[in-house]
Amino acid sequence: MENLSSTYLDQCRSQLLAEQTTSLAETNNWAHVDRPRVHADWDVLYKELAPLIDRSAPGDAAIQALTARHFDIVGRFFTPSKDAYIGMSLFYAENEDMRKFHEGYHPRMVAFLGAAMCAYAHAKL
Repeated sequence: MENLSSTYLDQCRSQLLAEQTTSLAETNNWAHVDRPRVHADWDVLYKELAPLIDRSAPGDAAIQALTARHFDIVGRFFTPSKDAYIGMSLFYAENEDMRKFHEGYHPRMVAFLGAAMCAYAHAKL
């Protein structure tokens, strides 16, 4: 993400906030989401991803397949646009609780997943 401008990254942050706010309002705060199932699925995904971080690149096919699963899990809440999905990766890095949660799986999880999410967003969204 280092080659993206700060203006564009601010746009991504704003887009995430706008899309999440709309979705929360339209779905009674995501009442339809089976949160225990979502968290269990993320746990499985992150445990698969963590051992690959030190020997893979974010754009590798296997990593992008895992990122597609991440996007599908996010889709249980709402379907983010490209900019909102990139904004989500920024949120993971900038929110202390989210950063700690993700880095509990691997110290480089946030940076690696963020780069993978950015690559996925640009290729697929």
